[in-house]
Amino acid sequence: MSHAVLPQFAQVTIEGEDAEKFLQGQLTVDVTKLGLSYQATALSNLKGRIEFGLWIKKQDENHFEVVISADCADSLHAHLKKFGAFSKFETSAPIPIYPCVIGDEPTFSHKDEHNTAEDTQAWTQRSIAIGNYWIVADTQGQFQPQELRLHQRGGMDYDKGCYLGQEVIARIYFKAAPKAFLHYVKGTGEVPAAGDKLDKIQVVNAIETDEGFEALVVARPAHLDDSDLTLLELPEALQADVARPQ
Repeated sequence: MSHAVLPQFAQVTIEGEDAEKFLQGQLTVDVTKLGLSYQATALSNLKGRIEFGLWIKKQDENHFEVVISADCADSLHAHLKKFGAFSKFETSAPIPIYPCVIGDEPTFSHKDEHNTAEDTQAWTQRSIAIGNYWIVADTQGQFQPQELRLHQRGGMDYDKGCYLGQEVIARIYFKAAPKAFLHYVKGTGEVPAAGDKLDKIQVVNAIETDEGFEALVVARPAHLDDSDLTLLELPEALQADVARPQ
């Protein structure tokens, strides 16, 4: 256990005539439907687990901006270079971008006025409260998108066709359901770090509070019932069953 460090983020720009086609074969979201607002999505590995948790927005079909945890930015850059070697697009070097809350919504800005601990703290608190998780280097490859309720946030499309990890992700969605999934909790004691395990409960993100901590965790409901953690309410859209509606 350790004190949670406030998150840092980076932006990568992907630009060129093959940008949309390439990203469509990589991300869980339908890239053709993206707009000018940041959409949470994921780039998974072949095991269907999230390698990179992203927010993406589309300036036009040849120009996309991606935000990622700063400690994953270099490995994302290497991934894009490797998998996009035969596609026509350019990837910018990662540049800092600052988390902030505007109109009650966690978002990102390049403005220096948002480069403050207060803004980052506000973003972290609000994000945890609404299930806006972020993947860091220590949690890469650990979670499936459905476990993190990404499909309930518009970050997955089951009809778009093939993308990395799609076969495993689709099989879970159509033939099974995650037994452990995202919850919002509070607890006492030292704040855990992303990736820590509290017995059988895995921490995704956490923030220190006056009473202890609040966190997003992936857990089976029964394991939460047996723990000392208190369950808090996620937004209504994220309270639905994670299984596919029948």
